[in-house]
Amino acid sequence: MDGDPEIAINVDSEERSLIVATNNGDKAAALLKLLPSEKTWGNITWTIGVDGPVSNRAFTSNKELFDTAFSKNPAYAYSVAPAQDGYYYIDFTYVVFKNYVVQFFNDNLNDAFGNISTLYQEIAADVFDEQTPVGVHYCTDIERGKVGKPLGEWP
Repeated sequence: MDGDPEIAINVDSEERSLIVATNNGDKAAALLKLLPSEKTWGNITWTIGVDGPVSNRAFTSNKELFDTAFSKNPAYAYSVAPAQDGYYYIDFTYVVFKNYVVQFFNDNLNDAFGNISTLYQEIAADVFDEQTPVGVHYCTDIERGKVGKPLGEWP
């Protein structure tokens, strides 16, 4: 699956920096709110930045924030913000990714090929980690017709 056509990721392994470049000012503003400035994987810390024009857009909901950040991203399915009925004071939002397994080389000794196999929801939870707004949950879309049957209707 190809990546977001509005995003280019520039990696400098020596400096341990990742720069997310975009010409979409609204997307840049959303990514600045979501991406941490530093992220540690294993024992290596990377700096993360966003390059490009940044709009002064104020996002009115978590749904709007994620819809903007992931617009045109082929891994993104949609987001759902259930209607608030007065009982909750949190902006619940479910960020739904497409139902695909992601594999990448990670020198994983538990895999015959050194790969990690995971879902986009796990990657998002790891990358956004502490920047994730309260009430946001990452999940994977269902395969239509295969999942979601009420109890008692399972084959």
